Amino acid sequence: MAGAATVARATVVGAAGFVGARLTRRLRADGWDVWAPAKGDPELLTRDLGTVFYCAGLTADYDRRPFDTVEAHATLVSRLVEAGRFGKFVYCSSTRLYDGQRKDIVHEAEALVFDPADPRRVYDLSKALGENLTLARSGGRGAVARLSNVYDWAEGAPGFLSEWLIEARRTRDLVLQSSPNIARDYIHLDDTVAALIAIAERGQGIFNVAAGRLTTNAEIARVFEARGFWVKFTGDANPPSPPNASVERLAALGVTARPVEDVVAAHLEGLPA
Repeated sequence: MAGAATVARATVVGAAGFVGARLTRRLRADGWDVWAPAKGDPELLTRDLGTVFYCAGLTADYDRRPFDTVEAHATLVSRLVEAGRFGKFVYCSSTRLYDGQRKDIVHEAEALVFDPADPRRVYDLSKALGENLTLARSGGRGAVARLSNVYDWAEGAPGFLSEWLIEARRTRDLVLQSSPNIARDYIHLDDTVAALIAIAERGQGIFNVAAGRLTTNAEIARVFEARGFWVKFTGDANPPSPPNASVERLAALGVTARPVEDVVAAHLEGLPA
């Protein structure tokens, strides 16, 4: 008699967060045995974790909570990697680590540039340490996902574009506290989740989890306007664009992020007039 198929086991650290919650639902829907521990659960260091998806971290409030930022981005990672009770460790980092670069396109092998005297670099430096522990101290079982600007329209989704999309459910007259000139690389939450699973299943090293192209606020606004929305920006800043993250390694895993204009257009079509 053939044995029963083995069920993949996963632990999602940060399962209550934006990315972690959607990832947890997708893994369970795909048949994974998922443990979503509460923050501070002592069993994290004693039980078999299977594949760890490390989605914990701070974003908007990192500068106000520097010590919590280090704890979330590096200290807990250090404890988990030292305990070693996992088969694979996927660490969610950020393409913000490239912000010190002065290049149009950046690849995963780029040497990163930081100013350690800048107090706002606690985010970058702590993420970089989390990456180092994952890659250099996990016995070859670690992989890093550098996420770009992840967005969605679920209530409470963080980030400028997410807030823009949520507001579009309430009104067709949109006044946005930003500039039309600002450009970002946007990737939808579902594409991000697909990338994390692909990295867990067959990826090694660092992967940019991004669309691989910058899109300005003005370009996204035109998608809204074509569907009957009125969009006004309160600012006119024109800062240098961030480096464009190469997505060749991600594409080699079979994952390609959908263009933000297409995803937004499809979502807006489904909204009531």
